[in-house]
Amino acid sequence: MSRAVDALLRPSLMALAIGLAAPLTSPALFAAEQSALRTYALPGAPLANTLNQIASQAGITLALDPALVSGRTSAPVSGQYDALGALQAALRGTGLQLQQSSAGSYSLVAVPETALALPETTVNAASDSESAWGPVDGYLAKRTAAGTKTDTALVEAPRSISVATRQQMNDRGVHSLDDAVKYMPGIVSASYGSDTRYDWMLVRGFEPTQFLDGLPLPRGVYANPKAETWNLDRLALLRGPASSVYGQTPPGGLLDMVSRRPQAESAHEIQVQYGSDNHRQINFASTGKIDDQGQFLYGVSGVVRDSDTQIDHIENKRYNIAPSLTWNIDDDTKLTFLSQFTRDDTGVTSQFYPIQGTKISMPFGDISHHKNLGDPDYDFYDRTYYALGYAFEHRINDVWQFRQNLRYTKSDLSFQTVTVRSYNPAFAAFGFVVDDQGNTGRGTTNVDEDISQFAVDNNLQGDFDTGAVSHTLLLGLDHQRMNNNYTAIFGGATNINVNNPVTGAPITRPPRSDAFYDYDQKTRQTGLYIQDQMALDNWRLTLGGRQDWVKTDTHFIKDDTDNSQLNRKFSGNAAISYVFDSGLVPYLSYAESFQPTSKADVTSTNSLKPTEGQQWELGIKYQPPGSNTLLSAAVYDLTQKNVSATSFVGAVPVTSQTGEVKVRGLELEATSDVTENLKVIAAYTLAKSEVQDGQYKGNRLQLMPNQQASLWADYTWHSGVLDGFGIGAGARYTGNTYGDQGNTWLGKADAYTVFDASVHYDLSRLDNSLKGASVALNASNLFDKDYISTCDSFYCYYGDQRSVVASATYKF
Repeated sequence: MSRAVDALLRPSLMALAIGLAAPLTSPALFAAEQSALRTYALPGAPLANTLNQIASQAGITLALDPALVSGRTSAPVSGQYDALGALQAALRGTGLQLQQSSAGSYSLVAVPETALALPETTVNAASDSESAWGPVDGYLAKRTAAGTKTDTALVEAPRSISVATRQQMNDRGVHSLDDAVKYMPGIVSASYGSDTRYDWMLVRGFEPTQFLDGLPLPRGVYANPKAETWNLDRLALLRGPASSVYGQTPPGGLLDMVSRRPQAESAHEIQVQYGSDNHRQINFASTGKIDDQGQFLYGVSGVVRDSDTQIDHIENKRYNIAPSLTWNIDDDTKLTFLSQFTRDDTGVTSQFYPIQGTKISMPFGDISHHKNLGDPDYDFYDRTYYALGYAFEHRINDVWQFRQNLRYTKSDLSFQTVTVRSYNPAFAAFGFVVDDQGNTGRGTTNVDEDISQFAVDNNLQGDFDTGAVSHTLLLGLDHQRMNNNYTAIFGGATNINVNNPVTGAPITRPPRSDAFYDYDQKTRQTGLYIQDQMALDNWRLTLGGRQDWVKTDTHFIKDDTDNSQLNRKFSGNAAISYVFDSGLVPYLSYAESFQPTSKADVTSTNSLKPTEGQQWELGIKYQPPGSNTLLSAAVYDLTQKNVSATSFVGAVPVTSQTGEVKVRGLELEATSDVTENLKVIAAYTLAKSEVQDGQYKGNRLQLMPNQQASLWADYTWHSGVLDGFGIGAGARYTGNTYGDQGNTWLGKADAYTVFDASVHYDLSRLDNSLKGASVALNASNLFDKDYISTCDSFYCYYGDQRSVVASATYKF
């Protein structure tokens, strides 16, 4: 990257981005947010904490005098209030009252002895207050637990965090995690094109760990769970290291998903979809009270899909159900059971197309995007996934609360497929090239894998003051046990012509004694962590640290040998920020990562080293008080050692470690519910990655573009002739990438831009009897852009072609 481009990474650009996006804000929205009705259920707690929480949610500027609030406890706030009413309710019995300045901000003063008590403001209207673990109204989430495990205002979280809300995912017609994150900065999704088996993503150059309901999802080789986005209330992307709270995670970041949970207000929804490639899907969700008192609440959601794919003879079938149950034991104690079952029946939609006929022009022409070069009589990918767990919460007193998340997960996979040989001219006689007529050799991949995982996270949160400093102290202990039994056998198959494939010839699966990989691996991890989020007037300081102990035992069945590895690592983080009354929050953060490599090497004598990373990030966020707009910008410097990279050779994943890499970047993001009609999300990423040593010193990281940009907007009419009608449109740009470590021409994929669109209509505008009914039409890659998403110098992978899906939804 040139000096001129490097200059773009200077923090001054952040102020420019904020200034350019400022017109998205509107003073009228400030008052609307403050007058919005919310349901509050806040117990008595340190007064400063309660007042700050209410004011932060509503965007009210509230200045607190530590001498006035120190040692005081708020009154419980229970019921439905506007923001000022909630603040007044919290002040009952404290001897303090609100005072508004000429600038519109608020402070506290002592109640005059002759003053009358303020009446309690309660209104009967349906509205939900937002929490970090609950649903969001609109596109903008204002609370998050990503990165801290505490309910924190998103604008005050001193990290780069993006949130995809339920409404955003619905409007864009999201079907996978790859779809859900496409409009976020700093992340590359669908790296290998359409793949119904797993979501392939890179965050700041590294594959993210996936967390669901506060616990990590298991990660193996092929049997990894593929999360169902329909079952999520929200999805947060945390960019940068987070090991000081979460333990073994990569330096690029993590996905923090929150499942739909039971709600007291009854709500039911069913959706029917039909679209391209004979896509047929039914989504359903239902929640409400079991008993009149609301002590027990239920929830259930799920998906039934029976679809073809863009590849001939490969289906994409899914059967999913996610029941949940909440037991409100008392006012201070709640237990929510969360479970899920998923059955997938699909195949290899990425196909591993030969580089000849995709990247390299050949006399036989280009290979069709739809060609299945495997064998429908031999290929299958059958995965069964289930999980059972709970989330437990208990408030001990006005200061302390305890939370425990626990889950058992099991994922079983049986998988076999036929793929063409990788490109290797030195072995042309063995079918490792495609001849001028389109003939090439093939091989088989045969996998049996099962993963079982037990994970539990316990933490104790204390909210208290020491003098003028308010603390949110988190003490935690988590434990994880994972077993991974993996067998991979590679064999031969008949040759094929890439333009006129003939299948059905007998293919024999080799015996297990010929296995290339065959091992049982057990991982035991324990982590002890502490974090303190401190506030002094407008200053915010976060300090955290964690000690991890990870033991991995691997038994290699073929050699009947064992390998054991014990890793101990301390990870820390620190961040400082200042919350201006204007809504501007600049911050500086430092964080570390630590991640043992779960995959075993081919040999029994080598274990891959744990990776270690560190990052400095300088950022700024801007949320005008009372608005539904959040603008953010960040520059970062990220380093990782012992980097693992996986390449596919003959459809065989081969993992190696390249030493140290450095990634520097700039990320800009805007999310806004501009008006009741218009919602917008926009992102821009500028990044430079470089291998610091080893064979590929000076090269870029695999699959990481230097630039990305995206914009999505949805406009819905709520009056006039078009009342109830809405349109959405988006554009996504991805710069060129290298799929191979050598950064060769054969591994280069050119930049591309694709467009998405949607139309939707609320049928109740036609007739009140249709209340709750709506229809939508979503298109991805609207103009059917023909592009290659990745080449790795052995294979190329086509990007997704145009997909159009119509849906009809009924809510009641």
